[in-house]
Amino acid sequence: MSDILLSQPNTNIKHLNLDSSCPEVATYRVYVITWNVGSRFPDNISLRNLLGLDSTECQHMPDIYAIGLQEVNVQPQQQVLGLFKEDPWTAKLKTTLGDLGYVVFKTEQMQGLLLTMLIKRVHVNYLRDIEAEYTRTGFGGIWGNKGAVSIRFNLYGCDMTFVNAHLAAHDSHLEERIQDFKQIMVNHHYHVKRFRGIYDHDYVFWFGDLNFRLSGDDSSKEVQEAIASGAFEQLMERDQLSYVREVTQEAFHVLRESKPTFPPTFKFKEGTSEYDLKRRPAWTDRILYGIQPDNCNPNTQLHADQFAYKSHPGYSISDHKPVTGEFFIKLFPGYKTPIIHFSDLNVWRIGEENTVEYTKPLTFKECDHDWIGIYQFEYTSLRDYVAYEYVCQAASPPPSPDLSTDPFFAHSPRRLSQRHRNRDYLRRQTRENEEIVRLDFAEDIEMKSDEQYILIYFQNSGSHGVTSVCGISNAFRAETASSLPRLPNVD
Repeated sequence: MSDILLSQPNTNIKHLNLDSSCPEVATYRVYVITWNVGSRFPDNISLRNLLGLDSTECQHMPDIYAIGLQEVNVQPQQQVLGLFKEDPWTAKLKTTLGDLGYVVFKTEQMQGLLLTMLIKRVHVNYLRDIEAEYTRTGFGGIWGNKGAVSIRFNLYGCDMTFVNAHLAAHDSHLEERIQDFKQIMVNHHYHVKRFRGIYDHDYVFWFGDLNFRLSGDDSSKEVQEAIASGAFEQLMERDQLSYVREVTQEAFHVLRESKPTFPPTFKFKEGTSEYDLKRRPAWTDRILYGIQPDNCNPNTQLHADQFAYKSHPGYSISDHKPVTGEFFIKLFPGYKTPIIHFSDLNVWRIGEENTVEYTKPLTFKECDHDWIGIYQFEYTSLRDYVAYEYVCQAASPPPSPDLSTDPFFAHSPRRLSQRHRNRDYLRRQTRENEEIVRLDFAEDIEMKSDEQYILIYFQNSGSHGVTSVCGISNAFRAETASSLPRLPNVD
């Protein structure tokens, strides 16, 4: 499918600073999943087929995974547990994809709506302006059982947003679904300049249990018989989403969708692939997309091609079947932004104070809440730091991850304790057009001897948690002081 122009293109076009040594445009692969999991957990099921890992084309792995779930278990005990550890679905995705070189770089949850974003580890250093947003539409906007969560970011010079939505249910509530859409569009605002709204982005992917049904008065049995005869095209002529998008243009009309060629994905008897005729079958689970082809570079048009759109009937834990969409998009791998360069660090001395040195351009905007995290070399989530230090603050929080001091949890963490540091723990030296910074990490960081680690520099704007990855160090080994060679005393 070819791309479609979003209405009202972003007039604040950013002209990219491209490195002439890199190709101007390259193709990247995006894999989108939507699934209403009906409050079920991912115990005893494999996600490999859903993630495309059992395909014969598995060697051409996606660069980005976007997994949007609806009706995730939100029992009180599960919500409390979620404050301190990953939800079971994100943990399962991380386990399945982590060994293949993927990193969970952001999640956003609003009650039963969950969006998890993963990216190949080789791309992490190019993630900029990561931000999550949510909009409640349930009970007039006061309850989050319906609505949308989204994650936006910049990668290789292009800004994109992924929106996971769950709209009003039932055949007769078409107007409520339209109003849900409009409420999301009005209330969903980001805090990145030039990209305040959903449609301001270069690429938009909008998916979820959109709950659009079939118009008409035929019975569930009659719809089931039409499905059995393969009359998908005739049924799609009565699809509410196609109607409001193409005919009345009341919702989603600037987005595009490939026509589903798979059977309706709702409603099934749990544990089976048999329709539950208490409800008329319908294509409730959908994936739409759109682009701003001229938004980045006036000399090069962006492009999106959808090459797969299918359901996965083998999954039967809920009354919905999951749906996946696969896309090729164009990005600018030569896009340059000011970046942090770490000096090589070969060994980290466990139990001792260690100094990290890095160089930054004078044009780099350092923010009050910038921080450097220590990660295991083959990290699988940006939340899985071992320890961290703030770059601009004179006193540092405890080195162990803690909810109240998590730099991802709030833009201005409240510290449970203060460690008194040497006033010279942060030292700066300016030369020509750059600054050399030396930052001391405390001696009480818990690391494992003979394992490899890396450093990641995060720029945190302090505004609604907008975060950028601005530099990654080389791999270094941690060693206890007793295992390090000692120089002989010289009199």
